[in-house]
Amino acid sequence: MSVGIYVHLPFCPYICPYCDFAKWTYRSSSAERYLDALYAEAAAAPALAASTLYFGGGTPNTTPAPRLIELVARLRERFGLGAGSEISIEANPEPELCREFARYRDAGITRISFGVQSLIEEELRVLGRRHRPPDVESAVRSARDAGFTDVSIDLMFAVPGQTLDSWERSLEAVIALAPDHVSTYGLTVEAGTPYARWFAVEPAAFASNELEAEQYRTAIERLQAAGFEHYEISNFARPGHRCLHNLNYWRNGEYLGLGVGAASFLGGTRRVHTRNLEEYERAALSGESIPGSSERLVGEARVGEAAMLALRTDEGVDLRIFRERYEIDFLSLYRRPIRELQDAGMLEVTTTHVRLTHAGRFVANDVCGEFIA
Repeated sequence: MSVGIYVHLPFCPYICPYCDFAKWTYRSSSAERYLDALYAEAAAAPALAASTLYFGGGTPNTTPAPRLIELVARLRERFGLGAGSEISIEANPEPELCREFARYRDAGITRISFGVQSLIEEELRVLGRRHRPPDVESAVRSARDAGFTDVSIDLMFAVPGQTLDSWERSLEAVIALAPDHVSTYGLTVEAGTPYARWFAVEPAAFASNELEAEQYRTAIERLQAAGFEHYEISNFARPGHRCLHNLNYWRNGEYLGLGVGAASFLGGTRRVHTRNLEEYERAALSGESIPGSSERLVGEARVGEAAMLALRTDEGVDLRIFRERYEIDFLSLYRRPIRELQDAGMLEVTTTHVRLTHAGRFVANDVCGEFIA
């Protein structure tokens, strides 16, 4: 089974009002110290042979190209990532951040994921984003000109003020850009963000559950009609362009997370680093254990988590694989929830697989929660 490496690059040119990730406004001195901490953590990490590398954030393309290229080179050598490995980077499509894609490609990065969120001017302003719709077309064209054959676009629905019509216009504009992969996420109001404060005083400004469901349904219909496979709850790919790094997550594979707030899952134990930047850097640079939390997943807890992740995908739970990997009969172990969810039209059960139905995808969190419980 493949091992993935996730690297958190937490610096952004500005902070979006809905974002709850571990992130800080970019300053060169802070970024340099952080990269030193990443190198120290990577050097002390277990000896792993990885097949995927993913740079998330934050805004990874805020990192100056020479520093990013050096980071890619060091991590490829440290974790044995060969020429055929998938190496992904998240990127904002602002013009000043999209000038070095040819150097990214030469460094071995194979996949670029643009945080677009919307192709509607007014919605971008509401989301606090500084790019404009023409910038997205320019960014995608720059990536193609640099040789990228795996280009992904992230979109967000249930945005305050967004209508079904404006969502459809964003979808059609993205399809016209001919990306290889599209991710669609419903807005979640996260505690402690400016959006949470806005929601507290004006909840009616946010999308109703009915509108959110209709927007999700529209995304599925439009993207599938355009030739995308709906291979995971939030993700659509043209044939041959599924994100291998994320597939490893959903298959309950092992992964190592490097950086502040990063998560790892190795040997049945999940670890999450502190989100305190100074704590992270001090520990990493001194060679100490990085503060955070850990949880050992065993027995039904491990199987339940694996089921939850698998059900997010179009493949669902492969009964043979679960029997071989976890030494359990999945249908027997979860007889009651499977029967109830099947009767409710949320699960499809065959002799080989258990999958979400089309209706089940709209309440996936509730359905998957039955297996965690």
